[in-house]
Amino acid sequence: MRIFALSLLISSLVLSGCTWLEFPGVHKIGIQQGNIIKQEMVDKLETGMSKSQVQFVMGTPLIVDSFNQTRWDYIYKYLSPTGVETEEQVTIFFDNKGLLKDVVGDYAPANLNR
Repeated sequence: MRIFALSLLISSLVLSGCTWLEFPGVHKIGIQQGNIIKQEMVDKLETGMSKSQVQFVMGTPLIVDSFNQTRWDYIYKYLSPTGVETEEQVTIFFDNKGLLKDVVGDYAPANLNR
């Protein structure tokens, strides 16, 4: 009976996936998702730019609402190897003619006329 109980204990520890163990020296990588957003990119935006000009500066937006063509969302998330999560977000608004009207989010454009 002791042998059965001991083997049951050992097999349950092995099958648990060793989640209670932390192996030293295991390499973890940072995970990046979305569009990389930099202040230099946002500073290049100016009121009256066309959608193609904005896309040239900022890249393809992560989210384009098919029901609202006047709003583009740029989102960037980074999960560091230590588990610290960082999120940055910029939303760009266009007028009805497709020209840049406003930029809001974590980065403020330096030269946008408001």
